Amino acid sequence: MIIPHYLKTGDAIGIIAPGRRMDENELLPAFELMRNEGFHLLYDERLFEKGNYWFAGSDDFRAAYIQSMLDDPNIQAIWCIRGGYGSMRIIDRLDFSKMCEHPKWICGFSDITVFHAHLHTCCEMATLHSVMPVNITDSSLRNTSIETMLAALRGEELRYEFPTHPLNRPGNVTAPIVGGNLSIIYSITGSRSDLDTDGKILFIEDLDEYLYHIDRMMYNLKRSGRLEGLAGLIVGHLSDMHDNPNPFGHTAEEIIAECCAEYDFPVIFNFPAGHLADNRAIRMGCPMEICCTQNSVMTIQKGSLNT
Repeated sequence: MIIPHYLKTGDAIGIIAPGRRMDENELLPAFELMRNEGFHLLYDERLFEKGNYWFAGSDDFRAAYIQSMLDDPNIQAIWCIRGGYGSMRIIDRLDFSKMCEHPKWICGFSDITVFHAHLHTCCEMATLHSVMPVNITDSSLRNTSIETMLAALRGEELRYEFPTHPLNRPGNVTAPIVGGNLSIIYSITGSRSDLDTDGKILFIEDLDEYLYHIDRMMYNLKRSGRLEGLAGLIVGHLSDMHDNPNPFGHTAEEIIAECCAEYDFPVIFNFPAGHLADNRAIRMGCPMEICCTQNSVMTIQKGSLNT
């Protein structure tokens, strides 16, 4: 696994928009925050291009801009401005060969799961599941999401303790963690970005889905063999789930627990990451230690892996 160098004061972070666009004034709080942390931000007017639909320019335009960031050896990390949709449309237009020579952290979540999965599968490179500029509206704010993103980029240990859940299946395991947004994982099945989950901890989260869609996606993972060889399953926020007038009859958590019932790996619900304010950073592709008992849950990702 290629682990990009951790960031220090004065390092450069490239800013990209793989999908939906944002106006510059919407991004200023996040930019000011990172500059106050000692980082140099690199972007130009192409970041604010207004393309057709809701995209930050055409597919070719966005891919060319992102390619310039990937190829720049002076950039230590790349921060995606927001999720939404669009990464899948351009991922196959990108060449990561120069980035493999000068590895850098790709940071974001939700739609950015496409990058997490693609870089893990095709480049064996670690990435950072983290808060994005769209989530930062006050440059003076220091919440858990921001603090853990900064800690992760700087190579510090990520140790999270949080309440147990009645559907948790206790166990202790250490393995690389992969995954991200469940809908995106489902959408890349069969592509060259598809994840090999054997022997790994799978992390999933989702937003604004119907319960029967959650059931369908989980059975896709099961039927395609993605659950059978897992070392563990971590379920983050399942936010704003929907039901039909004729109720499905199970919560999203119950659907996932039922789908995994025949396996013996640890299962953890309510991990603090995903589409809520408490969105703690995860170094995707790096080992995570799970310690789950009936009474408590702790996860640890050690720091200083390549100082």
